[in-house]
Amino acid sequence: MQTDQPINSQSGSMQEGIAAPYDFQIMDVIKEAWQRTSRLKGPVLGAGALIFTALIAISFAIILFLDLIPLVDKSFLVLITGTLNFIISILSYPFIAGIVMMGLHRAINASVSYKMAFSYFSYTLPIIIASICMSIMIILGFFLLVLPGIYLSIAYMFTLPLIIDKNMDFWQAMETSRKAVTQHWFKFFFTGVLMMIIYLVSTIPLGLGLIWTIPMFVALQGVLYRRIFGVNPVQS
Repeated sequence: MQTDQPINSQSGSMQEGIAAPYDFQIMDVIKEAWQRTSRLKGPVLGAGALIFTALIAISFAIILFLDLIPLVDKSFLVLITGTLNFIISILSYPFIAGIVMMGLHRAINASVSYKMAFSYFSYTLPIIIASICMSIMIILGFFLLVLPGIYLSIAYMFTLPLIIDKNMDFWQAMETSRKAVTQHWFKFFFTGVLMMIIYLVSTIPLGLGLIWTIPMFVALQGVLYRRIFGVNPVQS
């Protein structure tokens, strides 16, 4: 039977809002993420299913409603539908942040529930602003010779949990994440490559492996976050 790793010697810390120097081994965090997938599958997959179903239903209802409006140009409908779908995707980020927080809780052996995906609406505004700003910066980065976009897409990976766990504003969280990840950017990159390979392999048997790899990805982000920043004590 697998047991959880001790966390006392594997927790990072913050120094005046900046991550203290840290390091990690890629295979160590991958193995710990796999280990912490237990007791995380149900909450993550349950919350994900609820959110996905709700977003699909809303998108379908909007398309159906617009299609029923007479004398509306079809190209205009496409524009409106695309805009509304973009807005819906942005509004989904508070739910995504809740799922990310499941990984942080699991990384410190705290209890996890699917309800966590719906528990952080008080952070909706900074999360949405951060999501829009990150999207703009990453898109601009891809236009600038691609590499800056790749760099930022990885560097901003801890923005949302920093907003919630450390109560940072959107820009402080973006910059704190970027500066922390930059310390070992290539390790994060190759960790992501390895996780993507695991993810792709898991889709081969009719996608059944995703039952494990999706929660594993959530656990991996929690494990990395804990090792870099430490996780504030969970209020019971």
